[in-house]
Amino acid sequence: MANTDLSSATIGQASINVHDVDKAVAFYRDTLGLRFLFQAGPKMAFFDCGGVRLMLAVPEKPEFDHPGSIFYFKVADIQAAAATLQSRGVQFEAPPHLIAAMPDHDLWMAFFRDMEGNLQALMSEVPRA
Repeated sequence: MANTDLSSATIGQASINVHDVDKAVAFYRDTLGLRFLFQAGPKMAFFDCGGVRLMLAVPEKPEFDHPGSIFYFKVADIQAAAATLQSRGVQFEAPPHLIAAMPDHDLWMAFFRDMEGNLQALMSEVPRA
């Protein structure tokens, strides 16, 4: 019998609302360094983010025109990643900081906004020595 729930599903694609696709492509490709896949006309662009496809799209209807979900970009060295992004003009809400001390690692995060004001984040699970 096939599994019909989502317990073994993976994320195939996520979408972020934007109003200016060209500016969004420049930010996510050139500033964040995500791998650009393709652009579908003037209203959609696609990136690869560690095997998950990220779609930047102009909302099709007014009811879809609202801030998107927060994406947590998992990085090995949050301090270095934040410094690189800051050198490219990204402004963080606050410096990378400890969120939670877990039994075997510390969880660090740093939040920033894209060119449309969507909140995004870096996260790092730093192993304990």
